[in-house]
Amino acid sequence: MDVPLWFALIIVGWLGVKLIRPPWWLVAVLLLGGYLLADSILAPAIDTAVK
Repeated sequence: MDVPLWFALIIVGWLGVKLIRPPWWLVAVLLLGGYLLADSILAPAIDTAVK
């Protein structure tokens, strides 16, 4: 099952806010940072670690 990255980020962000109740700015920074890392040079290393 292939899930678009933007959809996964929305779901993870919503669950994080619902369960942990962090400040919104922290959620935005973490999601944006994850999105930027996915398109960086480190993406193959992250992909290998996740699999």
